[in-house]
Amino acid sequence: MKYLDASLSPEQRAEDLLSRMSLEEKVAQMDIFRGVEFTTIPHKIHNCSLDENAEPKYDELEKILGDNGIGFMHDAYSIPSVFNKYQKYIMSKSRWGIPCIFTGEALHGISWPGAMIFPVPLCLAASFNRDLVHRTGKAIAAETRSLGMHEILAPNLDVAREPRWGRVEETFGEDTYLCSEMGYQIITGEQQNGDFKRDDAVLTEPKHYCVHGIAENGINCAQARAGKREIEQCYLPVFEKAITKAGANNVMACYNAIDSEVVISSRYYLHDILRDRYGMKGYVRADWGAIERLVKAHRTAANHVDAIRDVVNAGLDMQGCSDYENDFWQDTIIDHVNNGRIPMERIDEAVFAVLRLKFMLGLFENPYTDEEKYKSVIRCDEHKQLGLEGARQGMTLIENDGILPLNKKYKKIALVGPSSARQRVGGYSSIPDGYKIKSVYDELKEALGDGYEITQASGCGIPKGVQAITAEDGQFHLVEVYDEDENANFEDAIAAAQNSDVIIFVGGDNTSTSGEGHDRSDLRLAGRQRELILELAKTGKPLVVVLENGRSIDLSEECKVSNAILLSWFGGEFGAKAIVETLLGVNNPAGRLPVSFPADSNRIPCYYSILPNFFENMFEGDRGARYPFGFGLSYTKFEYSNLVVEKTGKTDFTVKADVKNIGDVDGDEVVQLYVNDVVSSVITPLKLLQGFERISLKVGETKTVEFRLDFDSFRLLNKDYEWVVEDGDFEIMVGAASNDIRLKEIITIKE
Repeated sequence: MKYLDASLSPEQRAEDLLSRMSLEEKVAQMDIFRGVEFTTIPHKIHNCSLDENAEPKYDELEKILGDNGIGFMHDAYSIPSVFNKYQKYIMSKSRWGIPCIFTGEALHGISWPGAMIFPVPLCLAASFNRDLVHRTGKAIAAETRSLGMHEILAPNLDVAREPRWGRVEETFGEDTYLCSEMGYQIITGEQQNGDFKRDDAVLTEPKHYCVHGIAENGINCAQARAGKREIEQCYLPVFEKAITKAGANNVMACYNAIDSEVVISSRYYLHDILRDRYGMKGYVRADWGAIERLVKAHRTAANHVDAIRDVVNAGLDMQGCSDYENDFWQDTIIDHVNNGRIPMERIDEAVFAVLRLKFMLGLFENPYTDEEKYKSVIRCDEHKQLGLEGARQGMTLIENDGILPLNKKYKKIALVGPSSARQRVGGYSSIPDGYKIKSVYDELKEALGDGYEITQASGCGIPKGVQAITAEDGQFHLVEVYDEDENANFEDAIAAAQNSDVIIFVGGDNTSTSGEGHDRSDLRLAGRQRELILELAKTGKPLVVVLENGRSIDLSEECKVSNAILLSWFGGEFGAKAIVETLLGVNNPAGRLPVSFPADSNRIPCYYSILPNFFENMFEGDRGARYPFGFGLSYTKFEYSNLVVEKTGKTDFTVKADVKNIGDVDGDEVVQLYVNDVVSSVITPLKLLQGFERISLKVGETKTVEFRLDFDSFRLLNKDYEWVVEDGDFEIMVGAASNDIRLKEIITIKE
């Protein structure tokens, strides 16, 4: 049989196998099941994982597999020996021996308990370091594949311009160019540039295609209000680069509607753009519970039978885990095909995409995973060092009157705040199993040693959220919310502060105040954290505020009383170590804001590329950000000079600038290039990021940074909805932040 001939192309093999399959066998490949529901021993600490001694519940699996096999298994994080048992059985239930793709969440590390927890994507974005993101992607893939999983539901490529939305932490920020660049790097790292037969490469599934980061009121899955030009210019380019440049085969479609058109039932979004325009060859998956929302929320389908017909005809290839029971999903599709409501060509298109990737993964030749290798891959020394490097490079200093790095004269330190003795790692992460994540308190004691007095007091807690897991909200993989110290009180924290030389407050978010389904209407620090900070300030002692956060924060009061504010984001497993190194000056912070921080909770949106208006002020003040995109401080200073712009083609330019470290310590600088279309036929932002480079400079050292601009750097969607570069002047701006432009030059483009 041709499909078993490994010398043929994946396309040839998929075509041959597809021609042999029955309708029932085909539809089974469009389905997925949760492995944790069919296991004898669930994992003791993670409700989506299986114990290493688990066995499949064969009798119950028989009911959903029948003689047709199945396409995918999810929610079954475990070790290779367990996956191999499932794979062997699934292949035995397929007439053609079709293997299963094992799918997992790996936003910043695979969710198996014990796997490496890297910094969240927002922290990685703050590094403005492409190579770091690429290497992190490779490490995530290596751990994922070593366990026996082939596909990850990541990265999140939403452009996050709604700070109240809980999932900002999962993204690479508010800027289209930054998200596109980081998306490219992590996908090519995770996919090993498309060599899927490698034992350290995985399929990626960028999400949530395609406008999900501006949910109305910031409520997860709410509708997006965006015009065609904004969609084309701001949101689609990120997915376009992921598919056409990075090589992503698949996408996960978003829950929501765009301008009242539900994406998962839109042929325009799923077929015309993805397949016709971008040439995507893989499959489109529904997010968990998304299809039933056509009936329950969107009201575009009268019943679930119609909903399934609508999404499949539009170009959706498979359901998510919590949409429908397997027999209802499969039987409904089969009935639709038999009655002419879904054409067989649509089923063949979907199944061909699935089979093609199974051949590309090499699963027909190598369906099983080495049962020992993972022991040398998971949390190996290289990955631990990379996780620490990511946390270090994401450290973003936004206030500093000179108190940081801390002077050795501060012998008595009050370490207070709800995160001072526990490290927050962010949502969609692994859960530590067999090891302990150190806190700032642990790391500070270890770093300072004898001769210092450190008094720790939580002072208050961060509010806990409801920990229920519901199919409606798709909450299957958020790390558990840690118990808070119910006995924490201001008195202990104030007493520690009064008896100190310096106060270090560590707080911010937890997985109740940031993460999927945890949206906010108030961007102030949750609970009594602001109140505690203001009380600490009254002691008159120097005050450093450290925040482990997953989104923008209203720091309108904290900035008035703090000597320094350091953002560590959710730095993962080694976030606390990176915080302490930065406080002590071992690490010179060079992170830059991937999202703008508003002047206060009410002055949003505040992203830097918001369209200009004649009136820029409100009664309460400027609508702009308090801390804008790209902003961040260092322990040293940099001088910019010698801007040179050279034309190399019709719309091609090379931009060069010299950057010198004129401070007293070595450090990194993030050099940013922005372009302003001075006069245009449609309104454009006053500046758009079109280049960035993170460079390391020793004291007194100068480096020349070079950028290349092309058609895409100057293009706009004109009144006829055509991509053009219009004749006229363009301002080239090079600087340290969107609000800190050091060098400018006007160039003129004439076609």
